[in-house]
Amino acid sequence: MEWITYLSLWIIPGLIAFILVVATIRKVPTYEMFVEGAKEGVSMAFSVIPYLVGMLVAISVFRESGAMDFFINLLRPALQAVGVPADIVPLAMIRPLSGTGALGMTSDLIAIHGPDSFIGRLASTMQGSTDTTFYVLTVYFGAVGIRKMGDALKVGLLADVIGILAAIIVVTLVFG
Repeated sequence: MEWITYLSLWIIPGLIAFILVVATIRKVPTYEMFVEGAKEGVSMAFSVIPYLVGMLVAISVFRESGAMDFFINLLRPALQAVGVPADIVPLAMIRPLSGTGALGMTSDLIAIHGPDSFIGRLASTMQGSTDTTFYVLTVYFGAVGIRKMGDALKVGLLADVIGILAAIIVVTLVFG
């Protein structure tokens, strides 16, 4: 096990050294390329900020307007009928919007119910089996200037729904 720790300490510096050696052999101006890439990264970060602000405002409005509570109460009877706790609904709704918000909700659920509870395991599994679809589409499509997402949003949300259902099924079968 010590060799894994040793390897993990040296893998990144070794990779960087390898890249620098190969770049030197190929006579690539590494420092200049690094600076150019950093400039592009900073400008891209600034170009994405308006999209992120818009998404964060939308999440806040969704939560504070009571829309989230409305959906939770709407789904509660159906969820109880199939044995899924309604406390998981906010996580399922926020996860496609915000990774940090979903992580906070997962943390709260684990703090309240415990990490080995059904809901703690379900929240953790949902966190790992879904993605921040709106965030990914907003940032990546915004960064490259694509305005029309086409079917990407539909496919991403469908993948989230499948991930949520798979998490519920797997956690129910494994941990009952």
